[in-house]
Amino acid sequence: MRRGCKGLRRIARAGAVTLLLASCATVEPVPAPPVRPAPVVAVAAPPPQPSLRSESLARYYARLQADLLTQGLLRRDGGGPDTPFSADDLARNFEAIAFYDEYDPSAGLARRGSAGLLRRWSGPVRVAAEFGASVPAARREQDTANLRNYAARLARVTGHPIVTGRATPNFHVLFMGEDDKDQMLAALRRIAPSISPQTMQVFMDLPRSIHCLVVAFSGGARPQNYTRAIALVRAEHPDLVRLSCIHEEVAQGLGLANDSPAARPSIFNDDDEFALLTNHDELLLRMLYDPRLTQGMSAEQARPVLRIIARELMGQAL
Repeated sequence: MRRGCKGLRRIARAGAVTLLLASCATVEPVPAPPVRPAPVVAVAAPPPQPSLRSESLARYYARLQADLLTQGLLRRDGGGPDTPFSADDLARNFEAIAFYDEYDPSAGLARRGSAGLLRRWSGPVRVAAEFGASVPAARREQDTANLRNYAARLARVTGHPIVTGRATPNFHVLFMGEDDKDQMLAALRRIAPSISPQTMQVFMDLPRSIHCLVVAFSGGARPQNYTRAIALVRAEHPDLVRLSCIHEEVAQGLGLANDSPAARPSIFNDDDEFALLTNHDELLLRMLYDPRLTQGMSAEQARPVLRIIARELMGQAL
């Protein structure tokens, strides 16, 4: 600072003193800016390490998927020339799948359900995914995208309002595993406070042979009107089995509650031939939400109408 002002004084003698003062004023020291700490970058916490039970299940389902693919099962082609079906097949399969339950709700998984009345949703279906802490971020993104795309497809097929991403979901898809049981229990109590002990037990103690499941609830004075559903997709599943669970459980939660060994090509069949919703299954969903069928119909009441709808869909004469 002093060295700079001496030089300016020499210049000032030949001119005005005010130049000296002004020149010296321009070189006053400027305080150095404070050193700011580096911005903190939030780093997502990695999911907890899986338990031995969860790791064992993941290995089992990975082997299972590989074995099924080796056998030519878990098809993704929707059916073809090797899987023909007629209008009569379609009507018969619809009756077996829509009017019966896969399991008796009062007995958990103990026995098959009996014949019932036609059930479906009358109001909009708002689908949302909920993840356990064991599911990593990349997997969550893929599951959410798969669920969103599938819901849009179901809306096109049925003509019924089915959406994702809304703030008040009524169709909850839980992606949770063995290490998420506490979280699952809390979710079930929050979503369905009046859930029965038998149904709760099914979710909490699901046998390894059951890959996924869905439970639909009716509301008010209309027991055939679905107002809420909860599906469970095991977090331990590999990609294709996981996607297969999304396809089957969400479609079943719309009202196609049963499986039938005669249904082909179909995901509503325990033979694992098809992994994803087929063209046959799309027709079943169109039938389910056809306005000529109504909630509470018995199979006997619906049978003549089913024959007409099935023949229309297949382009066959009545």
